[in-house]
Order: sequence, then structure tokens, then C-alpha cells
Amino acid sequence: MNTYWPNMFTISRRACTQEGTLCNCELASSPSTRSRVLKDDTLPFSAFLTDSFGRRHSYLRISLTEKCNLRCQYCMPEEGVKLTPRAQLLTTAEVLRLARLFVHEGVDKIRLTGGEPLIRPDVLDIIAELRKLEGLKTIAVTTNGMNLARLLPKLKDSGLDLLNISLDTLIPAKFEFIVRRKGFHKVMEGIDKALEMGYNPVKVNCVVMRGLNEDEILDFVALTEKKPIEVRFIEYMPFDGNKWNFKKMVSYQEMLDCIKQQWPALEMVPTGHADTAKGYKVPGFAGKVGFISSMSDHFCGSCNRLRLTADGNLKVCLFGNSEVSLRDELRSGATETQLLDIIGAAVGRKKKQHAGMLNLSKMKNRPMILIGG
Repeated sequence: MNTYWPNMFTISRRACTQEGTLCNCELASSPSTRSRVLKDDTLPFSAFLTDSFGRRHSYLRISLTEKCNLRCQYCMPEEGVKLTPRAQLLTTAEVLRLARLFVHEGVDKIRLTGGEPLIRPDVLDIIAELRKLEGLKTIAVTTNGMNLARLLPKLKDSGLDLLNISLDTLIPAKFEFIVRRKGFHKVMEGIDKALEMGYNPVKVNCVVMRGLNEDEILDFVALTEKKPIEVRFIEYMPFDGNKWNFKKMVSYQEMLDCIKQQWPALEMVPTGHADTAKGYKVPGFAGKVGFISSMSDHFCGSCNRLRLTADGNLKVCLFGNSEVSLRDELRSGATETQLLDIIGAAVGRKKKQHAGMLNLSKMKNRPMILIGG
């Protein structure tokens, strides 16, 4: 578990009668003293964004839309999903107001997700406005890459720092089977464009599923030989409607063993304390690989992430089904102090770790596309 950072702020909360519901939680200190005093990492972090296990949440993922131009099997049920009515989605002003609030409290990295964030018409404006927030160090986007080559020059001009591109196969026909759409060459064009424009590394997310694409693991590693690409192999995770099956999951240890048979000199590389991926590199290769082992070897102890869904719900854990609507509070006229009290109460209820892969497969949760994958 990560080192606990002493908190100068004493927080007392009345026990909630039901996890995930709004309660009349009370914080003992005044609003002015509860927030972070300065944006210096050596000082105590915001009490609102620090949970009961000392984890400091400095990374916010914001879903900009539930819509997507692909239909990936592990993300969206085959029959599709019922989209939230537009009036119930966060407006641009609401997204920016909440982002500003979180950044003021210590969030220094925001990742824009979806659905597919690049199909939101005002995505460039949102990035440009986020870039103005003092204290925000990193703006990232996770995209399926379909519109990336066309939009990337403007995205970079608006202030985009990092890119994650989803790609689960290097075979065009298999691509169409997995995502239920055409477009493989558009995604590859987007990756090449990102490299051309100097993004380093360009992260490529690959969800590995047994019987579907585990035979391409070595081909993905080979992509890192000449180019500064970071391929991140993600264990198949259970979400509503994706027909998760334990037998389909390929553990990171199995993937690692497969790669080491081809490249025995594969070496581990240092990663940040809160990084989700275990990093490795083939000596002499320009890029590297990583493994996101959410199922077989969780990294909950160092989690620093919060998620804001497109309809304005705060999720403190990707695999938790507890949510709090910040949209409803915004629209009912809540002040920033009231919003922070609600955020602080939700963060304070975050569990030490998720329930484990077998229990997760039985739990009710949103489809991945409605969370912000």
C-alpha cells in the first residue's frame, strides 16, 4: 500500500445508511481551511480528494459523450445501449465548472474519454478552456482513432498533451469483427500522424481476449522496435453486456511469459507510483510495453483516479456501482462548498480495493461505454 500522507484536516462523517446514496455528511473544519492551501506537492493534499486510506486523487477522467462510432465487443453490448437523453448530459459549461473545481482542489491531470470523445463537436473548445486552468499539468484523450488523423493538428494547437489510441488487432478483417465496423486503416493513419507530430510516447491500448487476439501479442510488441509506441496490454474486464468469461481472460503473467520466450532480455522499466501499467522494454527497442492487470493483480492501493460520467455522475472506482450525481446538484443551485462536501463524502466512502474478478463478474455495473473507458 502506498505511503500515507498525513492530513492536517480532520474530517468526521456520519455513517451512510446505504453505500452510494447521498447522505448528510458533515465535515468538521471550515470550507476555507479544508481546501488545499497551495499547489505544492509537499503540502497536505485536499481533504475532499483524499480517501480514508490516504490515497490522493489527482487524476480525473471526464466522459464527454456516451456515443461512439464503433461497437467494440468488450465495451458495448451487441444490442447497443440506451443513451441518456441529451438534456440529461453535462453541458460544456457544466463540464468546465466541475473541471475547474477539481483542479482547484489538486487534480493536475484530466483525461477526456467517451464513448468516443472526438465525436463531440466542441471537444477542441473544451480542451482549449481546460488549458487555461492554473495547476492543470496534463490534458489527455483516449480515442478509438477513427477521426484522429483529421483532428490532431487542431487538438495539438488546443493544448492536448497525451494520446491513448485503442487498437486490439493488426489484422483488418479481425478489426471489423471486434469493433463491428470498418476503419482499421483510419486508426493506423491516426497512430502514424501522432508519431509524425511528435507525440512521445504514443500509447496504444490493446484489450487481450483468449481465442480472439492473444496470438497477436508478439506482433504488437514488434511495433515498439522502431517507433516510440507504448503498447499497453489490458486484461479483459467484466462490464454489463460484454459477456465476460474467466476463460477469455489472459493474465498479464501469461502475456509476459509469452513475450519473454521471444525476447528473453525483456526488462522491467521504472514507472510512476500511481501508474496503472507495469512497464517493460526490449533492450534496443524505441518503444516499450505495459500490462494493465486490473483482474489478476490489482493496483488499488495506489489508485489516484476519479471518474465523471457523461451524465454527470461521480464514480470513485471503475468497478464500483456506487455513483453520486453532481449534475443534479449543479442544476439545483449547489454552491462550490456544497459540491465539495458531496465530492468529499463520496471519496471518503471509497473502498480499499475492488471485489476481485470473480465477484466483479456478478456485480451490476454500467456497460463500459457508459462509464468512460
